[in-house]
Amino acid sequence: MSTAVTVFDVGGTHIRQAWWLREGELRARTSRPSPSFKRFPDASTAELRAMMVKDLCDAVPETPDAVAGISFGAALDHRSGIVYASAPLWGAHSEPYDLRAALTARRSDVSWHVVNDVTAALLHAAAHPGRSAHRKVLLATISSGIACRVIDQRQGLIPVDSSGLQGEIGHLPAHAELAGRPLELTCDCGRTGHLAAYSSGPGIARAADILREREPGRWPASRLGALTSDGVGFDAALRRALDERDDLAGELLDAVTAPVADVLRTTLCLDPEIDEAVLTGGVVHGLGEHYRRSLLGHLTRQGLYLTSEHTPGWWERRITVSAPGEADGLVGAGIAACAAEAKAQAAATGASGAAA
Repeated sequence: MSTAVTVFDVGGTHIRQAWWLREGELRARTSRPSPSFKRFPDASTAELRAMMVKDLCDAVPETPDAVAGISFGAALDHRSGIVYASAPLWGAHSEPYDLRAALTARRSDVSWHVVNDVTAALLHAAAHPGRSAHRKVLLATISSGIACRVIDQRQGLIPVDSSGLQGEIGHLPAHAELAGRPLELTCDCGRTGHLAAYSSGPGIARAADILREREPGRWPASRLGALTSDGVGFDAALRRALDERDDLAGELLDAVTAPVADVLRTTLCLDPEIDEAVLTGGVVHGLGEHYRRSLLGHLTRQGLYLTSEHTPGWWERRITVSAPGEADGLVGAGIAACAAEAKAQAAATGASGAAA
């Protein structure tokens, strides 16, 4: 293979692209909008997929032995690359789709490698020298969607189930309360009561709309209400209101981090070999330390039975936020593509040796 790989990080909002050098360097980064159902509401899922394939194929230069690695924001079979569903991209549609076959049919000159975006981010984060001694590392992304992955560092493996899946926590049933009453919101996948319905970026914005309805007196008097009324975008308004210690903004954040804390608490209780849970994604980075503080507040108030009592600071040491560029899907896509190419080359060499 060539020294450079064309890498993509495909999300519900943007497609990021770069050249990934095998030494780990990224060059020529670009970003453009994704062909999602929110951007093209009148397009069918088949049309959206065709747009995606054309976009990716047109973006790979025609060079000898071209290789492309894709970090794709969807639930997919880790073994085959078959895409099952992507609520941020295609909404409530879950017919399996062989993305790699569609890409190869259009550009057979390219060696395509597709991995889940959270898998890609985890591969990069787990490669950090500071995590080399960890038994297991969990990475959770909180963005337009929610998911996590766990890698066993001792074997370099990401275990999967019989469908090739792991860590699709965004679609687990969850419970949330806001202004003293249960909160019921619909996920982008079409079902009600999923974790992503409350705690994803779009879910938080929807929860804010409910809060405005439930607190008609407090909302306009809050900094969050005043900022949004002045035309400040919701994401920026929430961060500014939290910076200014607005009580209503804090209540909203606590409400939407509580379901995430429930999942992490259960996960770390059942698998004590997870030495670090790394948080990443647009929501986490956008809200900064506010997000981690809110999450740790839940875990400190209701922690692990006996462990939290006997080991003070247990959560503080295990719940971290990725530094900028530390869990980059573009790098992970390059790592995955390079590993797959090396594996294929080793298999071909072994087969030719056996034939000889």
